[in-house]
Amino acid sequence: MSSESTGKFQVPLWRILVVYGLLIAVVGVLTSRLITLQVLGGQNWNAQAIDNYTNTISDPAPRGIIYDRNGHILARNVASYNVVITPAALPDDDADIQHIYRELSILIDVPVGGPVTDASLDQAKLFAVCVPGPPIADMVALGDSLAPYSPVRIKCNIGEALARIVSERSVDWPGVSVEIEPIRDYPTGSLTANVVGFLGPIPASLETVYRDRGFIPNRDKIGYSGVETSLDDILIGRNGLRVVQIDVAGQVLRNLEPPIPYVAGNNVVLTIDTRLQKAAEAALVDEINYWNTFFGTIRISSGIVIAMNPKTGEILAMVSYPTFENNRMARFIPGYYYEQLIDDPRRPLVNNAISGIFPPGSTFKLSTATGAFNEGVIGPDKIVETPGRLVLCEQFSPNDPCTERNTRPFVDWIYERNGVINEAGFGQLDFFHCIAYSSNVCFYKLGGGFEEEIDEGLGIFRLGEYARAIGYGARSGIQLPGEEDGLIPSPQWKRINTGENWSTGDTYIASVGQGFVESTPLQVLMSGATIANHGKLMQPTVVREVQDSEGRVIPIWFNPEDFSLYQPLEEEDESGNFVRMWVNLANPTRKLRALPEGSYQISPFTPNMKWDITETPKIQIWDCEIGYCDPTGNYKTVETSTVEAVRTGTRLAVTEDLGTLHDIFLEDYPLPIAVAGKTGTAEYCDDVAREARQCAFGLWPTHAWTLAYAPYDDPEIIILAFAYHGGEGGTVAAPIVARVMQAYFELKSIDLVQSPGS
Repeated sequence: MSSESTGKFQVPLWRILVVYGLLIAVVGVLTSRLITLQVLGGQNWNAQAIDNYTNTISDPAPRGIIYDRNGHILARNVASYNVVITPAALPDDDADIQHIYRELSILIDVPVGGPVTDASLDQAKLFAVCVPGPPIADMVALGDSLAPYSPVRIKCNIGEALARIVSERSVDWPGVSVEIEPIRDYPTGSLTANVVGFLGPIPASLETVYRDRGFIPNRDKIGYSGVETSLDDILIGRNGLRVVQIDVAGQVLRNLEPPIPYVAGNNVVLTIDTRLQKAAEAALVDEINYWNTFFGTIRISSGIVIAMNPKTGEILAMVSYPTFENNRMARFIPGYYYEQLIDDPRRPLVNNAISGIFPPGSTFKLSTATGAFNEGVIGPDKIVETPGRLVLCEQFSPNDPCTERNTRPFVDWIYERNGVINEAGFGQLDFFHCIAYSSNVCFYKLGGGFEEEIDEGLGIFRLGEYARAIGYGARSGIQLPGEEDGLIPSPQWKRINTGENWSTGDTYIASVGQGFVESTPLQVLMSGATIANHGKLMQPTVVREVQDSEGRVIPIWFNPEDFSLYQPLEEEDESGNFVRMWVNLANPTRKLRALPEGSYQISPFTPNMKWDITETPKIQIWDCEIGYCDPTGNYKTVETSTVEAVRTGTRLAVTEDLGTLHDIFLEDYPLPIAVAGKTGTAEYCDDVAREARQCAFGLWPTHAWTLAYAPYDDPEIIILAFAYHGGEGGTVAAPIVARVMQAYFELKSIDLVQSPGS
């Protein structure tokens, strides 16, 4: 072979080097990439692979049950039936699928729908789960595109009979089944709605907090009002957790870790007696309807009744009328119904027993009476002149001269006896009959003094001390959300809020619970309970005990400042000694060595005394010169004789012929038990009255108040009734109290007969 033919097929060396260089470079790049992916980044990719087939499933915990004191259920979990379709389990043949859709549509009254399009799917996405709207085909197609093995809810909350039919037919309908979902049910409904409350979805502002606790937004619910809110950490329980392996379609294959079972919420027993609650509501509504029929118009629009054991603080009944139907909030909160409740000026969503602010009227005279007697403004033997009208020289400073321009008339209430209307006043009264007859003129003088008859009255500073001591001016700390403070005014408060100085006339009207004085109905009840209970102010409570699922009582403490709940725990310290720690139920990892100040035990029930005004120095001593007073920082108690003197006055309100409660308890609703109490008629001018043009000078509308307790010597029940725009307390509110008191003692007799050994 010649050299020319050999050179024709010879490859130049540089080409070989280039080819091999490119091969080595490609192999190097691939090798380095493999090392990066499989060695250096192997853990990251392995984690992503695990994430792809790992899913965490939260198993919802059953919420705790709420009972009344007699074991009647107030809130429970019931089965709700949903028709669901699992897309992956449907037949392969489209004709069979359409046949199932048509038969199911006739049964549950949900349209089948036409051909599925992008537009129809976009429309279906606008609807929340269980909200009627999209047809069956669109809902299933949407679910199939997201998670074929996840059931799609077609219709929610169907009846039990229909659920049975669907379950039976599901044998012939592959992919169709009935899902059982627990929802909240309130057997007593609107009767106890303002105390029990209702549930709602986790709000966006709390989503992170509840996710950290293992709860799922858009599925789990929390309390929105009542004890469902305040005791949510007790009732809500703890969700279970499962870590599972899933395939690409979302079907669960197996558990990857041992499942953590859910912990059911604890049960709560309230102090409410549903029987008395029903009697209280009936008495209130009957009286409102009677007077509205009598006047031929809706005059009384709302009202409140509260019954409490003054020796223990247990709330036996708490009616705020009108109320709402919490069962309508069970699955979701209907927008139209919620707006209807919000727009109602009577505020049915609000528990006005603790959140309503009203002038207390003459029920506030218990504060003035306690202060005046304890400070020596009046004694048991002093007589006060009580004409039907007196004229006050109203002064804004001690040096203001008395002129015709600054004189102001103050009148007493006009009473009728034996068909004769008396406008001349009550004449000469001692301290006890000032309370019994509820003479305004007497209390004007006791509160602000009058000329030389009473040189110096109690005064606004000292009046405030006694009002706060018996329950006014601050939240009680009851386990219900939304409680208001009320208002006990002072000269400083008036200057800040109105830009005016305090006047002697302001003291006069504050002494009878008018003017700037405001309170909640619960505070009015507490003031009467303090007097009834010989000076002991008990902590009002609606909780009797907390139980686990086995019925065992769990010790729980409550902090009213932030509604946090604590459970005691014995824990070993570094030295090997066991010390008591306090676990926050909302955050079990948070343990305290001491409870927050103001916390008190709510389970098992333990009467908690806030203070005893005859033993606890609650009355600050003021150093007063003419027109001015300075706090000394020193405190004193209320004499036992003072409390007993006020109690005597409340008893005479029933026994004396002119007593404000005489006709009600000795004639209309006689009881074989000694009753005592106080009425109130409070003038007001709020937004509703102004809009109705009712605030004419001297003719303001009035609220009706009455509180009464029994037996007089050793009271076990105190009842308060309030009627908005009700008129006179002794005429409108007193019959409500009397009927509820009759019901209480009748129920007590029934219980004694049925359980003689208890």
